[in-house]
Amino acid sequence: MADKGLHVRLNQQRPIPLDAVLDCGPGEMLALVGPSGAGKSTVLRCIAGLHSPQGGRITCNGAVWYDGAGGVNFPAWRRSAGMVFQSYALFPHMTAEGNVKAALGHLPAPERSARAQALLRQVNLSGLERRYPAELSGGQQQRVAVARALAREPAVLLLDEPFSAVDRSTRQKLYRELAELRKELRIPVLLVTHDLDEAALLADRLCLLHHGRTLQSGTPQEVMTRPASVEAARLVDVRNIFTGRIAGHDSARRVTILEWNRYRLETPYQPRIAAGTSVAWAIPTANVLLHRRDRPSRGEQENPVAGRVSEFVVLGDSASVAVDVEGIADTPLFMTIALHAAQRNRIAIGEQVHVSLLAEAIYIMPGEVSGGAPDTAASGTEGKNEEDDAGPAG
Repeated sequence: MADKGLHVRLNQQRPIPLDAVLDCGPGEMLALVGPSGAGKSTVLRCIAGLHSPQGGRITCNGAVWYDGAGGVNFPAWRRSAGMVFQSYALFPHMTAEGNVKAALGHLPAPERSARAQALLRQVNLSGLERRYPAELSGGQQQRVAVARALAREPAVLLLDEPFSAVDRSTRQKLYRELAELRKELRIPVLLVTHDLDEAALLADRLCLLHHGRTLQSGTPQEVMTRPASVEAARLVDVRNIFTGRIAGHDSARRVTILEWNRYRLETPYQPRIAAGTSVAWAIPTANVLLHRRDRPSRGEQENPVAGRVSEFVVLGDSASVAVDVEGIADTPLFMTIALHAAQRNRIAIGEQVHVSLLAEAIYIMPGEVSGGAPDTAASGTEGKNEEDDAGPAG
């Protein structure tokens, strides 16, 4: 049925502007991704009934939880939403079992203890039922918070930066546990994160937010390799974003010719864009290929450009290289290459290099590039969510 799952449309001007639209189906995980101040946690609190937007509509499995125009606004206790806060918000004076039992008020008192213990087993906390939050590790506290959120048998599970307070090794273990837990849940799961790698690893789809506005939704592959706008491209950390002009289309060869200053680049065929149109275009760093000094190849004829290395940074077994392209002012071209390839080709600052831009990887977007790069969704960065208003899940 079309009304199954969670459907959200939010709009307001203050205190945090919102113009967000998102949908999450049963059994699906949707990651809300964006930089600090993007409105991610505010969207989650609107869904949970902890914040009332100025307008919009929220429905879950056909039930209307909020309708600004219709005057409907269910309080949090009437919404079947389980929420895990960034700080976990456990009651410090209660044991793990006690925290979960606190969310089982809908069950007769004699049944609560057994149900709480079953939920703790489900999140791999058997034997720790009598421990207090201060006696649990960060990962264990997070599991208690998840068990408490599931205690209400929610129609939707909301996770607000649930992994930000744990170390990397614990985080990896929790990722696996969440993936396993999802197999047992046939409800929409919303994950708020500013970590693109985390979102791509865990989520079925991404919803990219910036300044409270939905920029793009789609699979991680779609959003990260086919951004819908320059703004979206910058937020998913696409480094190579340039302005060009459509020079024409070759229908016989199924290519569109993109004019980039002195260069004429072949790109995927897009006849809907009129010749002469100024556009923004992007190419992933991995699709900028270095020409080997010792053995030229036929691939070097594909969109070749030349320039000098202006930046060379070793990143483990790979290297990030910036090239000042001849004829292109103040806009370096970035590529990522294997360290051994960089060493074999004697890559160093000041060296002249030739590279090819893979035609199939060039992506054309509407508009032109203007202004500096905005805040990005800082992959792998941890920190307190600026919107966090943690409180116990009731």
